[in-house]
Amino acid sequence: MNVGLIDVDGHNFPNLALMKLSAYYKARGCNVEWAQPLFGQYDVVYQSKIFTFTPDFNTSIKADQIIKGGTGYDLENKLPAEVEDIFPDYGLYGIKDTAYGFLTRGCPKNCPFCIVSQKEGCKSKKVSDLRQFWNNHKEIKLLDPNLLACHDRIELLNQLIDSKAWVDFTQGLDIRLMTDDVIEKIKIMKIKRIHFAWDKEKDSELILKNLQYFKAKTGLRVEKTIVYVLTNFDTSFDFDLYRVYKLRELDYHPYVMIYDKQNAPLNVRYLQRWVNNKIAFMTCKRYEDFNVKLA
Repeated sequence: MNVGLIDVDGHNFPNLALMKLSAYYKARGCNVEWAQPLFGQYDVVYQSKIFTFTPDFNTSIKADQIIKGGTGYDLENKLPAEVEDIFPDYGLYGIKDTAYGFLTRGCPKNCPFCIVSQKEGCKSKKVSDLRQFWNNHKEIKLLDPNLLACHDRIELLNQLIDSKAWVDFTQGLDIRLMTDDVIEKIKIMKIKRIHFAWDKEKDSELILKNLQYFKAKTGLRVEKTIVYVLTNFDTSFDFDLYRVYKLRELDYHPYVMIYDKQNAPLNVRYLQRWVNNKIAFMTCKRYEDFNVKLA
């Protein structure tokens, strides 16, 4: 078989589903490549899209069958178990020293701005061991939505420690669920980066308390501790600014995320431009001064 793959979102971040499909078909002796619209002829083409806002791939492809999947299309089309459980083909993206994968799936929080609970269930559960997607890579990028809500969290944190790899919790650890036993594991782990989130105003007291406690206990540097700040979803711009200033005061890097960015007001988009450009954020201490420069 000739199998074609299309990463609709682009190649800035590797598509895990496509890497698993590539490994599955290559193990069966199939020819697998990035689909070529003008020159390729395929038995099947897999077209994957993660983000709903990404324009679809509409260029004509010569294929007997085209299968579209990913959350950018719908929440129902999932990989078969024999594909989901396979070791990814990192060579598809030329990746050598970094592993990508999920140890857990699902989240009990069911936040209205997030699709995880809909897609993966309202319980965080272990879905793999580290060795299912890591093989002595120097760095591990975890994609888990809420690892700390999982009953097996300590066992999984121990696997990360034992790997001796640099760990990046890309999607965030739930700071509301931070405990002393988790902190002790993190202190002996090789941390490349930890992401948290401060989304809802009603959670502010607990989040602030735990952020301060975490920083005091771990002493992790500011560049290793990033906090996602959700904007344009049930928060005022004053609260958005408050979170940004407070996180900087607490020695965390804020990172502004915009819900429905295409329809977000200009001041929110300016805020993201200022905060997420670390040179601008460090040299221009107030949003108001940065906004004046843009005017």
